[in-house]
Amino acid sequence: MTSKCSKKEHFSTKDIPSLTGRIALVTGATGGIGYQTALDLAAAGATVLVGGRSEAKGKDAVDKIKAAVPNADVSFAMIDLGSLASVKKFATEYNAKGQALDILINNAGIMAPPERLTTSDNFEIQLGTNHLAHFALTGQLLPSLRRSTCSPRVVNVSSIAAKEGAMDFDDLNWNKSYSAWNGYRASKLANLLFTAEFVKRADLGNWGVTCISAHPGVAKTDLISNGPRDDTLVGKVINVANYVMSHPVEKAALPSIYAAVSPDAEKGGYYGPNGWFEMKGEVAKAFVPEKAKDPASAKRLWEESEKLTGVSWPAN
Repeated sequence: MTSKCSKKEHFSTKDIPSLTGRIALVTGATGGIGYQTALDLAAAGATVLVGGRSEAKGKDAVDKIKAAVPNADVSFAMIDLGSLASVKKFATEYNAKGQALDILINNAGIMAPPERLTTSDNFEIQLGTNHLAHFALTGQLLPSLRRSTCSPRVVNVSSIAAKEGAMDFDDLNWNKSYSAWNGYRASKLANLLFTAEFVKRADLGNWGVTCISAHPGVAKTDLISNGPRDDTLVGKVINVANYVMSHPVEKAALPSIYAAVSPDAEKGGYYGPNGWFEMKGEVAKAFVPEKAKDPASAKRLWEESEKLTGVSWPAN
């Protein structure tokens, strides 16, 4: 059987199966790649929760999706990933409904603010938003994910920047010496380590939830345009790519969607564009950095994340 992300057969929105009856939550879905992901899932019949921290932007996103997809079942979900209290409030209220959650796409992210900023819980904002909040959200929504009878999936959205990432467990929050780009790279490596350890623990605990990673390549979104100038070689490549090698947001959303819905997506897999430096192209298996394959780092990050967020996951 030929994989839908092989060179012979390219995955597109036409390959999304019917999602009628399934509930999907996409964080950071009020704009950019998250919005496109939510739109495509809604078009396939899913009940979609547009996660975000701005009610105004949320309403606008919901209205746009409903205008594009008649009869779309979509609503805004207030989730401020800069606040563990907000994450807990949403998860607690959602779990109390007693309904399943079939798809969780941890998409929201902040990229390389020039100055060290912090969340309301005093985490460095990239670690706090890109990893810790999603770790807490996923852990607290696990009961609802486990209620699903439709092969529930969690998708952690990483970045090509993870290739240059490194975890400094002695200074996860960048208190000693802040580096905008190194902080971003580390947070994106954390996404991959989170997936790796999730898969291990899910297997041991029989959670019945699949976790997969994806990255969008390079797309012209606010995430990049609002970032600082990076004069390193890698930074210059990324800046040039934003104008020369980027692909439209419609294509950039496909790896996450593939990971969320394709029957060919593998547990613990990593998917992204197959073009030059994985910046754009068709959906394919992505390069997994060696540091993302280290089980000791994945285990330690998980344990540190539990301590920092106060969210403990079940053994079974």
